[in-house]
Amino acid sequence: MTDLHFLTIAQASALIRDKKLSPVELTTAFLDRVKRLDGRLNSHLLLLEDQALTDARKAEAEIAAGNWQGPLHGIPIGLKDIYNTAGIRTTGHSALFKDHVPAEDAFTVTLLKQAGAVITGKLATWEFAIGGSSFDLPWPPARNPWDITLDPSGSSSGSAVAVAAGLCTGGMGSDTGGSIRGPAAWCGIAGHKPTYGLLSRRGILPLSFSLDHAGPMAWTAEDCALMLQVLARHDPLDAASAAVPVPDFTATIGQTLTGLRVGVVRHFFETDLLTDPETIAALETSVMALRDMGAIVGDVTLAPFGHYADIGSLISRSESYAIHQHWLRATPDLYGAYGRHRLMAGAFVAAADYVNAQRQRARLVADLAETMKTVDVLIFPTARCPARPIGEDSMASGFQPFFNRAFNVTGSPALSICNGFSDSGLPLALQIGGRPFEDALVLRVGAALERALHTRSRRPKLGQGAALDPQRG
Repeated sequence: MTDLHFLTIAQASALIRDKKLSPVELTTAFLDRVKRLDGRLNSHLLLLEDQALTDARKAEAEIAAGNWQGPLHGIPIGLKDIYNTAGIRTTGHSALFKDHVPAEDAFTVTLLKQAGAVITGKLATWEFAIGGSSFDLPWPPARNPWDITLDPSGSSSGSAVAVAAGLCTGGMGSDTGGSIRGPAAWCGIAGHKPTYGLLSRRGILPLSFSLDHAGPMAWTAEDCALMLQVLARHDPLDAASAAVPVPDFTATIGQTLTGLRVGVVRHFFETDLLTDPETIAALETSVMALRDMGAIVGDVTLAPFGHYADIGSLISRSESYAIHQHWLRATPDLYGAYGRHRLMAGAFVAAADYVNAQRQRARLVADLAETMKTVDVLIFPTARCPARPIGEDSMASGFQPFFNRAFNVTGSPALSICNGFSDSGLPLALQIGGRPFEDALVLRVGAALERALHTRSRRPKLGQGAALDPQRG
């Protein structure tokens, strides 16, 4: 059997369902691994050992009695520490909230618990999902398991690191400007930003009302689909939650891609932002794989990537300042420098600029919808390059590493998968986007490419004990 900590959700779930694997055994394997390895990775802000073992024993008893509840029953899941947990601190990785203990679980956390998932820990993030890989916060930033001198990206950094390193089978992330897909790319996992409104954000610390998305992060696209099946529920107490039928997100995984129309947004990575040659080569290999599977692939043109990036940044900075303005005025010293500066930027956005950005956003949404009449999915790289040194993120250096902002602006579903490795052994990534609420198709394409490209058997090489092997996997 594969090491327990490297089982996918699909694999572990099948073993648990057939009573060949105990949820207690699986959970214990993950808890022990966190205690052994996370001293260098910093993916966890809080390990919920006692609660996790209690919940694993409960799941084991239920399954033994013939009450298996579905694919997440007994499966260890970590939460980005912006997801409220009743009676357990939820800090946003900030001194401002270091003693914040919510009275209720986030809606999505409730759904995970109802499905029998075992919540193993609260995971590192950028401060309030915006502050960068900072060293002036109460907890250190998470580090990339492929090379701990490199950044895992953010803001769902801890979730990506924990999944890639085998510290949990899946993690919950959030995505306002790419915060699921960026860390998924640099840590070599799958990360899905669902269609806006498909998942409730109630009980998740907000950053930008009109751009925030909650979503799953796991080793494979199939695992993301299994998580999404539990998480996609209408929440009448979230004004943005969509009351739509929930499909079976795994039903079409494994089906043929023959006749699928795929649009390559080539100008994003060849003209708009210059991109690393290895990243482009991996994309071309993905294109060939799609054609070999029967897909029809051609280039399409959208608005320049800079339009999406500028509009998304202006909207998110305005809305995040609206949320944080009271605390920024009253206790600015409780923020880290990156978080404080980024949130303060919204104070200088004129109301007219914000309104005009939203109007232009509507035009971009309409333009994308017109393009999507000619293709079924879009593809382009998730990141311009492999992971960079820790702390060297887009705001600190002026370098914009990712192509993620477009699908936050439009609200379209978008998945990042690992589609290869650089010569130095670092993960490379492809982004797959689709029409609103066609998340199942996006996940199906991602799962097909993962199988065709054979990227899911390669993991970071982690040493024994607390030390990490400096050699990459």
